[in-house]
Amino acid sequence: MIKQFAIFLYLVSFASYSQSIYKQVTGATDSTDYYLEIGLFNKEDKQSYKKAVEFTEKAIDYAKSTNNTNKLADSYLQLANIYYDLEKNNLAVDYYIRAVNSYDKDNPKTNLALSYYGLGKCYLKKDNIKVAEIYFEKAAALYKLLNFHEAIELINLQKGIIKKEKKDYRNATYILLSVIKNLEDDSFLSTKSEAYFQLGEIEMAQEKYALAIYYYEIANTINDTDSNNIETTKKILHQLSVGHEKNKDIIKSQYFLKKYVTFSDSITSNFIRFDSENMIDKVQFDQQLKTIEQLDKEKKSQQKTLRFSKLISILSIALISILSLLSLSLYKNNKIRISTNKLLKEKNKELIAEKERAELASKARADFLSTVSHELRTPLNAINGITYLLLQEKPRANQLNYLKSLEFSGNYLLHFINDILEINRLESDKVDVETIDFDLKKLIDNISISFQEFIKENNIHCHLNYEAAVPSNLRGDPTKLSQILINLLNNAIKFSKDGDVWLSIKNIAETENSVKLLFRVKDNGIGIPKDKQKEIFESFSQGSVEVNRTYGGTGLGLSIVKKILEIMGSTIHLQSESGKGSTFTFELEFEKGDGKEVILDVSPAVKFLNEKRILLVEDNKINQMITQKMLEKRGISCVTIDNGEEAIVEAKMNQYDLILMDVHLPGINGTEATTEIRKFDSKTPIIALTAISLNENKEMLLSYGMNEVITKPFEPEHFYAVVTNYLSKPN
Repeated sequence: MIKQFAIFLYLVSFASYSQSIYKQVTGATDSTDYYLEIGLFNKEDKQSYKKAVEFTEKAIDYAKSTNNTNKLADSYLQLANIYYDLEKNNLAVDYYIRAVNSYDKDNPKTNLALSYYGLGKCYLKKDNIKVAEIYFEKAAALYKLLNFHEAIELINLQKGIIKKEKKDYRNATYILLSVIKNLEDDSFLSTKSEAYFQLGEIEMAQEKYALAIYYYEIANTINDTDSNNIETTKKILHQLSVGHEKNKDIIKSQYFLKKYVTFSDSITSNFIRFDSENMIDKVQFDQQLKTIEQLDKEKKSQQKTLRFSKLISILSIALISILSLLSLSLYKNNKIRISTNKLLKEKNKELIAEKERAELASKARADFLSTVSHELRTPLNAINGITYLLLQEKPRANQLNYLKSLEFSGNYLLHFINDILEINRLESDKVDVETIDFDLKKLIDNISISFQEFIKENNIHCHLNYEAAVPSNLRGDPTKLSQILINLLNNAIKFSKDGDVWLSIKNIAETENSVKLLFRVKDNGIGIPKDKQKEIFESFSQGSVEVNRTYGGTGLGLSIVKKILEIMGSTIHLQSESGKGSTFTFELEFEKGDGKEVILDVSPAVKFLNEKRILLVEDNKINQMITQKMLEKRGISCVTIDNGEEAIVEAKMNQYDLILMDVHLPGINGTEATTEIRKFDSKTPIIALTAISLNENKEMLLSYGMNEVITKPFEPEHFYAVVTNYLSKPN
């Protein structure tokens, strides 16, 4: 497909010198053009690459001798195309670059774009996708400038293939379908065939074998009209065989495998090479083969004529009759097959449309939940903040119970919103696994301390079995491990009132640089019925309405655990019996750490905080009041601005020790304001305040120049710890 399109562009660019061989020989036209045409003729018509190289090199020599820069560039381009077809990528890259450097950049033409496109193909073959993308973009820009829209679609095809190689299947599918839609001209059937083939490869990679076969068959149907695409035919037949094998249809798999082998054998018989640059002339070989076959046929024919002349006549009549019946049968079967295929294609289109609708519905659900959870955080920050401030002002005894209830309700709602946001984030595939040093024993101790009150409330006997063979210093993602253990222990304690809970960690495999650990969380609580154990890991599922009413909770904890473990390459296992407790186990592999855990100093000296000035950028009046009050309680001076534009001016005119920047501001938002401030102030710490949504993450916000992120509604002690830590650092 790529080869045919390159030939098309090349013929267009060289149309100016397509004159007769006779005129070229007699000197009527430039000899460079003559050698180029002879080289192209040997490459495309005679498939004699050795002669094609020789004549193209003569064209290069002649162009150099006459100082004809444009012809020299054309000659480099033709030689690069020949080496690309011979799969000599390094030589092809060399001559494509020579061509690019020889063409006039101020007056670009099609051949310059074709040179960039050729470089992109070469680097794509070398699996250097970044460089390939650069050259494809340059080619696309030129084709767009020259209004060569068909060529732009071919480059879009390459972009789709690059997205597929990066495993970005959603965008790859979108690009390839756009290419198919935009190329209505039958002159580019090979491009459509390749696009459908790549769609099949995407579905194959996702183990959607039926849909992959569907795309392969369309590609094969289109490709049958273009018999010159030998390599395309081979790879389509091969993938059809593999696809049917994966789809458990062995008969069809063998059918396409036989076609593939037969086709490959026929190609091999037509092209015999002594080495990579020398090939026997195909026409001469075919003539020799036909002569041998003809002599053999004549010999056999004479023998048969002498011995079985009458029998041959009878068999011929019988054969004609049989062939006539077979032809009639094939005609009827073909009509049935066409009708069936048409119906199948319509059904497949319906299935694809249903799939797209389901994906859109899923995205809409995720966006809705993310938006709701995000919008709830701002008023919830006000509720929790005011509650905290009131509790700090020594309320009366009859008010204290109300405030404690309000604090509990606010925290419960915050945990519920966090669980919704977490499950949406996990389902959106926007989660990365960290690899940092941490102390496992200290992490387990911190989790145990955080559950002390809950353990006391439920009268639980908690047992920790940390084997001596388990190393303490590890390298991995402690945050996600904490999420898993906290959710499992929370359930075990909640559903085992007046009972026992066990947490055990065991070393099951170890190498010089890594260790595999088995984690087990066990309880003797209410247990889970057998018929509910599969659905217990689904979102918002707690087994029954009675359990939810009795014990409360969101029903998201186990779903979060399952999804986090899947991201980390592991699975959760459950053993449970109603009334006898539950046991959850999972395995995780960690690298061994070097013991250099980075610990944030959250309790620096605060005696000089009354000398510090903070700029608070916050548009919500209630949040302004809460944050300012909290800072003033620690003796910190605060100036409040409600928009990003004024914040930039204020930061430029006055010196502050710290800036608290709300992300979602009217006009210029917090990230844009931070970017502007960083242009003239790179030292003042800037901490983001955000009701973080599904589309935001800490790494994204830090990339704008922020130093830290505090999530709304924030816990007061965490807020004070982060702010004090940055104020204590010298600028």
